[in-house]
Amino acid sequence: MSYRRISATPREDEYRMPGEFEPHQGCIMIWPIRPGSWPHEAKAAQQVFARLAEIIAESEEVYMLTDPEWVERARKMLSEKIHVIPMESDDAWARDVGPTFVVNNEGCVRGVDWQFNAWGGIYDGLYQSWEKDEQVADLFCREMDCPVYDARHFVLEGGSIHSDGEGTVLVTESCLLSPGRNPKLTKEQIEEELKKYLGAEKVIWLPCGIYQDETNEHVDNVCAFVAPGEVLLAWTDDKEDPQYDMSLRDYELLRREKDARGRSFVIHKLPIPKHPVCITEQDLEGYQFEEGEDQREVGERLAASYVNFYISNGAVLLPQFGDDQDEVAVQIMKECFPDREIFPIYARDILVGGGNIHCITQQIPKGK
Repeated sequence: MSYRRISATPREDEYRMPGEFEPHQGCIMIWPIRPGSWPHEAKAAQQVFARLAEIIAESEEVYMLTDPEWVERARKMLSEKIHVIPMESDDAWARDVGPTFVVNNEGCVRGVDWQFNAWGGIYDGLYQSWEKDEQVADLFCREMDCPVYDARHFVLEGGSIHSDGEGTVLVTESCLLSPGRNPKLTKEQIEEELKKYLGAEKVIWLPCGIYQDETNEHVDNVCAFVAPGEVLLAWTDDKEDPQYDMSLRDYELLRREKDARGRSFVIHKLPIPKHPVCITEQDLEGYQFEEGEDQREVGERLAASYVNFYISNGAVLLPQFGDDQDEVAVQIMKECFPDREIFPIYARDILVGGGNIHCITQQIPKGK
């Protein structure tokens, strides 16, 4: 199977999006350099990206897409296990700008190239220029000589979908119905596009994501599959926290719903940090914002969530925030993933960029 752009859909060709817990060939990451996302010359961000890459590389290949001017520095900070690939991008959110991968029953792997518009385009996008980001999915598939489905007519980010690999996809209404995504399409039409390009049978629309999530509340920050029929949901018992009502609405919907195979959901509540993670004056001094770019403010609450983890072949990489709930989250993850090692990673240096561990990684399923 060699690179080509395909006008048919994965559903027509009997391809599906696997669950993240299924075997991987590798993982895509992007070296962080954007001054408006990563304060103080991205030094702290680069350290944590490098650590994550090395842990993931213990059980699967890691492809670090890197601006050509930064290749030498990246190679100095990374071991030879990491494949450093020169490639331009506007930022480092591999989940959202990289291809989504689908597989068939013979184990063949293909990419899906969605339209990317910086989380909302001219309506409420986070920066004005995203031309380099929009090319990443196609360029990576060319690099890997992997066929790719052309879905450029439809705006979607990888962080806005979670698949169980058996026909069920989780999304949030707050994100996919945002006027900055596909405003000319109805909810039913959006759902049909997801089914066609993910090989899905059922889409479950959660009402909300995480409070203050600037992606219009991506699902990968609030709810994730542990296995088919089993999910982790971000939760708080603090009724004064704005997240309480948001998570409660999601929980009540999940309790009523069944997946594509007719199963009721096993729901594990994963607490959010007890203390909100906020931008400090020191953080703010380190940013360099471009004109038209979304800007931070001192005291701004960030969308901290333990749900934004990455499942590698051998491990689960779990965000940590120096919070009372860090160890609680570790214990819950150990129970949910008894066959994988849990790696707690202090992730505030990723969060100040606007996302977390899941947002900066994109799995490539194992296959041909």
